[in-house]
Amino acid sequence: MRKRILITGGAGFLGSHLCERLLGDGHDVICLDNYFTGQKQNVVHLINHPYFELVRHDVTMPYFIEVDEIYNLACPASPVHYQYNPIKTVKTSVMGAINMLGLAKRIRAKVLQASTSEVYGDPEIHPQTESYWGHVNPIGERACYDEGKRAAETLFVNYHKQNGVRIKIIRIFNTYGPRMHPNDGRVVSNFIMQALHNKDITMYGDGMQTRSFCYVDDLLEGMIRLMNTGDNITGPINVGNPGEFTILQLAEMVIKLTNSKSKIIYKPLPADDPMQRQPDITKAREILGWEPKVHLEEGLKRTIEYFKNTYK
Repeated sequence: MRKRILITGGAGFLGSHLCERLLGDGHDVICLDNYFTGQKQNVVHLINHPYFELVRHDVTMPYFIEVDEIYNLACPASPVHYQYNPIKTVKTSVMGAINMLGLAKRIRAKVLQASTSEVYGDPEIHPQTESYWGHVNPIGERACYDEGKRAAETLFVNYHKQNGVRIKIIRIFNTYGPRMHPNDGRVVSNFIMQALHNKDITMYGDGMQTRSFCYVDDLLEGMIRLMNTGDNITGPINVGNPGEFTILQLAEMVIKLTNSKSKIIYKPLPADDPMQRQPDITKAREILGWEPKVHLEEGLKRTIEYFKNTYK
């Protein structure tokens, strides 16, 4: 059955892949973006698709439309971008959630919130389960994003309890792939750009901090499966790759795959940067029948190919 689906932040890294995937699945897609971090080039190849619509709009302002489902992805998601205008970041998370929940309530649509592993802050338990409340600094450098996303989850749960809105909350762990912004300050895009230009690779701290990296196609599969669950499943559900790598291992892998002459240089660790980040995906396995399929090396090869061809 063809559904009408609204994707906020649809011209961003994740959003553009989601637009593509849902069009491929036979749905009618409305992509909403204000291009604060999203880029038109991410969706330009979709513009002539008969079931694709591109709308320039900021989610902090109300938007009226009739759709069956809403994926609320709008928010700058890398430290460089969300710290550039922290007030805007909080407003996007909070006002964006209020506007999309209000829309979902009026038109009885199902709405999914793209939340984040950052709600766990610098975690004191490892790996992180959905029942963990987090260890977040509410006045730190990253608080505009962490607390904005936490507040959005609160709003989603309360709209569900008070107004019966059909909600889904997905907690996304580090995701990478083609169409990442080249200057977003995220570790995968940073290392690839530096390696392709044979520049020194910047390592913050000793490189022993760990991350789990999920390829974009795997992430989208988990997201769509969550959206398609019954109304009794609201989440939050962690979606990410539990395979854990040190940042140093990642840098070495990128250097090898790009045949780069880059050397690794070490700099101080930024404030509130978590030392460990790894999802417990037991719920995703049990409820969604989901787990990641793409190994880090394979995903990096695809991502490097994209950066090579796009940012020569």
